[in-house]
Formats: sequence, structure tokens, C-alpha cells
Amino acid sequence: MEFRFASADDASALGRLNADLIRDEGHRNPMTVAELEDRMRAWLEGEYEAAVCESEGSPVGYALYLRESDHVYLRQLLVREVDRRRGIATALLQWLWSHAWTNIERVRVEVLIGNSEGLAFWRAVGFSDYCVTLDMSSPGRD
Repeated sequence: MEFRFASADDASALGRLNADLIRDEGHRNPMTVAELEDRMRAWLEGEYEAAVCESEGSPVGYALYLRESDHVYLRQLLVREVDRRRGIATALLQWLWSHAWTNIERVRVEVLIGNSEGLAFWRAVGFSDYCVTLDMSSPGRD
């Protein structure tokens, strides 16, 4: 596995991986792959940063994050389903702590409440519960 920082040139590959993340975590985001690629490009050309994990030149995972004033907001982290449970996500996090977050004291993630595998992963690598965000659909709309 090789890790590197991503650029806007990686937006298409990361957008496709983002579609996998949306599906895997049960998110209700309706964006198409093309829309996700465009959004990823805009993020990477803006304030977001990303790291890519590659095997034989092909991306197998990524992390997308934003530096805030007192923490890093880790918006997305995904390892392809076929490559999971091999320590890649943990190694990517360690690489980020060593190469991108050297002066950072805190990283925050959000996990969808129905994503029990994701929640178990984050807790296993050392994250702890901080808050619960609730939302409500407008009455009559479901």
C-alpha cells in the first residue's frame, strides 16, 4: 500500500469511491457519480484536503478532511469493500497523523446512526462518543 496526498486530478476516482461510501453507510444523498465527482473537485480546489491509499497504482481508499480552528473534521474515509479488514483504514489514519496532522490535537468524524460497522471501526481505532445530531423531516413528508 502506498499513501499520498490527493489533488483535484483525483476528483473522478474519489467521486466514484464517494458513491461507494454513500451506498455502504446508507446515506440518503441522491447525487449521481458525476455530481459527486464535480463536488469532490470543488472541495479539493477549495478548503478540503485528501489522502489516497493505492495498491498497484489504483486507489483502494481515501480520506477527505477539513482543517478547522481547533480540530480536523474528517468528512469521509473509505476503503473499498474488497480491501476491508486488512488494516488499510487504520494505516491511512496513522499516515495522516504522521504526515498531515502533525500539529493537530483533535480529529472529529460523524457516523450515521445506522452504520454499526462504521461506528465499531471508529471506536476500535480510538474515537469516543462526543455528541449526537438529530434531524426531523417536515411533518407530512417522509
